Amino acid sequence: MFRKFIREFVIFGIKQANACLFAGMLLAVILGSHWWYPITAISRYDFLFLFALAVQVILLAARLESLREAGVIIVFHLLATGMELFKTSDAIGAWHYPETFRLGFHHVPFFAGFMYSAVGSYIARVWRIFDFKFSHYPPRWPTVIVAGLIYVNFFTHHYVWDIRWLLFVAVFVMYGRSWIYFKVDKKYRRMPLLMGWFLVAVFIWFAENLGTFGNVWLYPNQKAGWQMVPLTKLAAWLLLLILSFVLVSLVHRPAKMSEDEG
Repeated sequence: MFRKFIREFVIFGIKQANACLFAGMLLAVILGSHWWYPITAISRYDFLFLFALAVQVILLAARLESLREAGVIIVFHLLATGMELFKTSDAIGAWHYPETFRLGFHHVPFFAGFMYSAVGSYIARVWRIFDFKFSHYPPRWPTVIVAGLIYVNFFTHHYVWDIRWLLFVAVFVMYGRSWIYFKVDKKYRRMPLLMGWFLVAVFIWFAENLGTFGNVWLYPNQKAGWQMVPLTKLAAWLLLLILSFVLVSLVHRPAKMSEDEG
């Protein structure tokens, strides 16, 4: 029993590392270039954009990522860039990019969208690698509507009532009975879908701390010196994760878990 557990644990780690390939490489280069960046001909932000673009091309060429998954990543990149332009505007100033760049628009370097796309890439890859299946997954259109409201609320809460807690209630009502099944080795394992989302959001929060430590972007309270991102940001990341999950579900249709497989 113990050997079986160790075997599944190792396989689980390998598969997760595979799913995190793009996100992990991007984060590693962000931290590495913070400590040592000898290239003077191109700014660090522009280098990060070109690096992320090259990795995406390599993943496609090596068939580690499908064209449909890449399409979702592009859509998420565009949605994220739109939110970045709004959040970094002079009127909002939720965060800023302290270094110079040429490849960008207004206050936002083009590579910024790839940081969000890394989340989409992870979800698309982990879905396929672990052969996700579900029980009690809600119908498509309610999930798309809630995901749309989540995205809109990232903009509107600066001007009108913040409805994020109503959105969390809606998410709990829709997904509270949902279980996600994932194949580690030969058998499927399962957990509540909401729990899985929360665990991934925690890891994204850790990655965000590493990103701000790497001086890629900074929040207003970090201008005088780096400090950890508040835990309250977990709520925003959880909502963004749900938005990403719904986008990926438009490509990877949620398959129902049968009794025989369970």
